[in-house]
Amino acid sequence: MLGISIFIAGLIVGSFLNVVIFRLEKNKSFIFGRSVCLGCNNQIVWHDNIPVVSFLLLRAKCRNCRRPISWQYPAVELATAIIFIWLFSRFGINFKFFSLIIFSCFLLVIFVYDLKHYLILDRVSIPAMVAALLLNLMLRLGFVNLLLGAIIGGVFFAFQFFVSKGKWVGDGDIRLGFLMGLMLGWKMLLVALFLAYLIGSFVSILLMIFSNKKMSSQIPFGPFLALATFITLIYGTEILNWYLNLLY
Repeated sequence: MLGISIFIAGLIVGSFLNVVIFRLEKNKSFIFGRSVCLGCNNQIVWHDNIPVVSFLLLRAKCRNCRRPISWQYPAVELATAIIFIWLFSRFGINFKFFSLIIFSCFLLVIFVYDLKHYLILDRVSIPAMVAALLLNLMLRLGFVNLLLGAIIGGVFFAFQFFVSKGKWVGDGDIRLGFLMGLMLGWKMLLVALFLAYLIGSFVSILLMIFSNKKMSSQIPFGPFLALATFITLIYGTEILNWYLNLLY
């Protein structure tokens, strides 16, 4: 029963994250104001705003103007619910669970927004840095560990940015590097960076094989960094130990 409640809570939070993502695009407040259809501008009534269920019942179209509803909405809602259950099964209900929920929500917004717009917003990354620092200090990860992680992450991408004059990475990746360090600490940051480049290379190869992407095509790196950070938050220690066992 608790698992079902957590899954439903994830769907509701995912619906809110969709609002955040949409209103960041429009530079609107995501605290005030009712949701409206992008086609007819009519307010969406509550029974058409039930996560996933309304999307299916409406057959992915607005009730009034029949404009298609983006698959982003149920995808983000389901992804958030799965993340909630995943973290619950791994950590139970405790302070770390709620901290990782907050981290994951920030990472999911960064993932989707950068995937859509090739942009990592300071309005997301900077509040996430503050939250990561405060929550991890309460989790006793150590200030020096977090500060060193932030410096390594930021400098790593800043170096690439200035050497390539912005061609390899964007300036948003620099702030994301800081954020990764504050979420993970310096050791786990190295694991996340390794995973991000591994996943990014694999996906890029698949895109070149099965689509019209080329070596010179632009692919946002933020989603890979966000995904790698999430994986490392949960399995970073196991991944690091596995790698070290291969060496020794």
